[in-house]
Amino acid sequence: MEQLFSAFGVDWRLLIIQGINFAVLISALTYFLYKPMMKMIDERRAKIAEGVRKAEEADRNLLAAKEEGEGIIGAAARDAEALAAAARARADEKGTEILRAAEARADATMRDAAARAEEAQRLAMQESQREIARAAMLAAEKILRSGGEKA
Repeated sequence: MEQLFSAFGVDWRLLIIQGINFAVLISALTYFLYKPMMKMIDERRAKIAEGVRKAEEADRNLLAAKEEGEGIIGAAARDAEALAAAARARADEKGTEILRAAEARADATMRDAAARAEEAQRLAMQESQREIARAAMLAAEKILRSGGEKA
C-alpha cells in the first residue's frame, strides 16, 4: 500500500495530519457554528409557532367576542322591546284610568248641575208660588176694597 501511495506522491503521514486537521475543523465548525445556528433556527421556529398559535387563539377569541356581543345586543334589543311593550301597556292602562276618572267627574258634574238646576227650579217655583199668592192676596184685597165701596 505504501508503494501505491508513493507512486501517486502521497505521504501517508501528511494524509493522517490532514485527516486530523479536517476532523478538528469539522469539530470546531460544529461546535462554534452549526450548533448555535441550529439553536437559533429552533428558537425562531418556536417563536413563529408561538406567534401562529397566538394568532389562532386571537381569532378564536375575536369570534367568541363577536358572538357574545351579538348575543348581548340581541338580549338588549329583546329587553328594550319588552320595556317598550310594558310602557305602552302602562300608558294604555293610565289612559283608560284617566278617561274613566274624567267620565266619572263629568257624570258627577252633570249630576251636580242637574241637582242645582232642580234646586233652582224648586226655588223658582216657591218664589213663583209666593208671588202668585201675594198677587192673589193683592187681587183679593182689591176686590174686597172695591166690593166694600159699592155696598
